[in-house]
Amino acid sequence: MSNVSAPKIPDGEKVDFDDMQRKRQEKDLAELQSLIEAHFVQRKKEEEDLQALVTRIEKRRTERAEQQRIRAEKEKERQARLAAEKERREEEDLRKKSDDDAKKKKALSNMSQQFSAGQKADQTRGKGGKKQTEREKKKKILADRKKTLQVDHMSEDKLKEKAQELWQWLQGLEAERFDLSDKAKSQKYNINLFLARVQDHQNTKGRGKGKSATRLR
Repeated sequence: MSNVSAPKIPDGEKVDFDDMQRKRQEKDLAELQSLIEAHFVQRKKEEEDLQALVTRIEKRRTERAEQQRIRAEKEKERQARLAAEKERREEEDLRKKSDDDAKKKKALSNMSQQFSAGQKADQTRGKGGKKQTEREKKKKILADRKKTLQVDHMSEDKLKEKAQELWQWLQGLEAERFDLSDKAKSQKYNINLFLARVQDHQNTKGRGKGKSATRLR
């Protein structure tokens, strides 16, 4: 500070300190007004940004509420479709069960009628003519299947081939016999089962008629 000297005022000139003070105040006032205007501009921009943010939030909230409403309606419609489909399947199952029961009753009735008709036919054949026995049927089938072997002209190799062929044929017949026997057992079991059901049904029906007659009395 010792090296800094005060400004020199030219000789013969008069310095107007009041004017300098006035100009300095005017400059400070202008700077202050500029700062105030800049502050208000910035504040206005921040308020606009805040308002835009609030608007976006409200818009997003409205969109989310609409999406939730749409999802709720779709879920309600889906539940209604599932309930309707379940009801339709239950009705279809009941109808199918009713149809199956009706078919079973009709089949049992037809089997009962056929069995009764078969018994009557057997009795008629037994009285009127000779009934073909199972042994005679088997003899007829064996006679039809019997093959005459022509082996006199065959060589040893041909005889071996023929023997192998007959062995395979016998194995096939044995397998067929086993299948037929098993099938006959199964059919016999089913027939007995159906006849038992028919008998139970007739007994139940007869008891129902008996109760009705008792009530009438």
